[in-house]
Amino acid sequence: MVMTDVSRPPAASPSLDFLGEVSARTAGVSRLEMCIQCGTCGGSCPSADAMDHTPRMLFAMIRAGMKEDALRSNTPWMCVSCYHCVVRCPQGVHIADVMYALKCMAAQSKSYRDATPPGFAGVFVGQVETFGRSWELGLTARHYLRHYILRLPRMTPMAIGLFLRGRIGILPHRIKQREQLHAILSRAEELERLS
Repeated sequence: MVMTDVSRPPAASPSLDFLGEVSARTAGVSRLEMCIQCGTCGGSCPSADAMDHTPRMLFAMIRAGMKEDALRSNTPWMCVSCYHCVVRCPQGVHIADVMYALKCMAAQSKSYRDATPPGFAGVFVGQVETFGRSWELGLTARHYLRHYILRLPRMTPMAIGLFLRGRIGILPHRIKQREQLHAILSRAEELERLS
């Protein structure tokens, strides 16, 4: 007969710690523990071909406590937040929220394999903070100058075509009352620091 020390509580499982951490990052609304591994999310995703793990596989990794592997995956960075997976999920898992939480965790711990997606996200966020919205020409130019400078000449004919058809502008458009947006963003950063 094996005797156990009942005075000490059992150690927390690393898998539950990581699952809880991801759930907390989504304010507890992710419902990740409800995933039944049906694969509907991956079958619904327009970016699934570019992902190294399907969302279903990534959720299994989270449940198994494979934190480093999950944070190094490119899957969250390939998510375009179209919410097609969320709409089709039979369990109501907030998949896009989980992907965003994983992106934030990977960026904070610098656990990503490739700095290109976080770099793109940084340029995008910087433009939204500056102009209140994305500026496609500036976003593309900065991203390609930083990561794919040799591909930039091949992009020029497409950019000219988009400009001539009125699909992109040379100058950025700024939203009105940007100070309200800055107040919202400042409050969100403050709340994130407190959590």
